[in-house]
Amino acid sequence: MKQSQITWWCQEMIRLWVPEGGTYVDATMGNGNDTLLFCRMAGKSGKVYAFDIQEEALKKTRDLLYSQNLLDCAELILDGHEHMDRYIGKNTADAVCFNFGYLPGGSHAAATRAETSIEAIRKGLCILKPGGMMSLCVYCGGDTGFEEKEQILKYLKELLPKEYIVIVNEYYNRRNHPPMPVFIWKSENI
Repeated sequence: MKQSQITWWCQEMIRLWVPEGGTYVDATMGNGNDTLLFCRMAGKSGKVYAFDIQEEALKKTRDLLYSQNLLDCAELILDGHEHMDRYIGKNTADAVCFNFGYLPGGSHAAATRAETSIEAIRKGLCILKPGGMMSLCVYCGGDTGFEEKEQILKYLKELLPKEYIVIVNEYYNRRNHPPMPVFIWKSENI
């Protein structure tokens, strides 16, 4: 059932709330699925920036975009998401998305970490246009993520309500530390 997947929910919210033809950031490229969504949304007039620290993620994403004839829409960047402000200006992105944890099928040693993830969220909020949206897929099970989840939630709770709306969701009837979809909207008055 597709609707039970966190990535499906996050992509549906993006489709619902984010305009097409804009500027988008996939802060955690992984296998390229969010980058692909953003490239389809970007069309000929938009731009996608996708980040990952793993060569394997760039290769998988490049291959996926090439197979869909969308490689020209995206700039694939081999760098940590906490450095996204080196590539994208303030108040320019319509959407920023994150999938915290590790590359599906990849090494758990290359998982995201709380300190760089929070820095990336902070920079992503600066890059986000007023009225823009950020989605976070927070995975916390297994051997990674518990500390990261708690620190991310603590950081988000401190965001000023006049500047951001933060909605934290949970799979209420699932066991074993299910992922948590989180959505943030930047006020249009910032």
